[in-house]
Amino acid sequence: MKTAPVNRIIPMSVVDGPGSRTAVFLQGCNIACAYCHNPETQKLCCGCGLCVAECPAGALSMTEKGIRWEEELCTGCDTCIHVCPHRASPKVKEMSAEAVFREIERNRPFIRGITVSGGECSLYPEFLTELFGLARETGLTCLMDSNGMVDLSEYPELLNVCDGVMLDVKSWNPDVYRKLTGGDNQVVLQNLDLLAEKGLLAEVRIVCKPDVVDAESAIQGIAERLRGKLDFRLKLIAFRPYGVKGWMQNMEPPSQEYMEELAALARTCGFCDIIIT
Repeated sequence: MKTAPVNRIIPMSVVDGPGSRTAVFLQGCNIACAYCHNPETQKLCCGCGLCVAECPAGALSMTEKGIRWEEELCTGCDTCIHVCPHRASPKVKEMSAEAVFREIERNRPFIRGITVSGGECSLYPEFLTELFGLARETGLTCLMDSNGMVDLSEYPELLNVCDGVMLDVKSWNPDVYRKLTGGDNQVVLQNLDLLAEKGLLAEVRIVCKPDVVDAESAIQGIAERLRGKLDFRLKLIAFRPYGVKGWMQNMEPPSQEYMEELAALARTCGFCDIIIT
C-alpha cells in the first residue's frame, strides 16, 4: 500500500482540469519557483516547533515523532504557515492511495475526474499509479499537474493509468529557468517530447512576467519543438504576487495588453487552444 504526504483535498474544483474535479495536493517539491503562490507546499515539516507556540487555537503540539496537528481544533487561520521559515506546513497527513480514494468517492456523483497536484505530485509515482488505478476503475479520469522535473519515462505504469498531464514549462532558456527555480529544465523538455508523443499533453502552462520570464522564447520554442503536435491547450498565466515569498513578492502583474500580445504570438506559432488567466 503506497502512501504520500497530502496537504489538502479540494472536493470539487473547476480550475484544475476539464469539468468538475476533485483536486489532491501533495506536499513536497523538487524545485523552488520564485513566483510560487503556495510555497508552504515545497518542503516537508522538519519538526522545529516554531509554529507550535504561535497557533492561536492550540491545534499544534510537539511529540517524539514531530509536530502533531489536531484537525478538529484547527480554525484554518494559517498562522503556522505564515511563521514557518522553512516553506513547509504542519497540516499534512500521510495517507494511503486507498484512503485518499475513499475521500474522492464521496464526490464521485458530482465530478468528472481527479487531478493530483502539489508541491510536485510526480515525486510519488507509485502512490499515483495506485490512486489512478482505483479512480479509473470507477470511470473517473486522472490528470497530473506537474513541473516536469521527474523523468516520466521511468514510470510507464503510471503513464498507462494517466489520462493527461498539465505540464509547467516555466522558461525556455536554461539560465532563466535556473534563476526562477534553482533547477535545470532539460528533464522538462524530455517530458514535453514524451508526453506529446504519447498524446498525454493535456495542457502546457507558462507563468508570464516580462523581463523575468522568457515567455516569448518558451512559446516559440515549444511550437518549434512540437511542430505538428500542438493539439493541446496553452495556458498563459499572468504572474500575481499572492502568497509569493522572496525576490518576486513585491512585483506587479503584467498588463492585459502584454498577455494579449503573447496570445497573438502563440497563434502565429500555430497554437489554436489558448487561454489567458
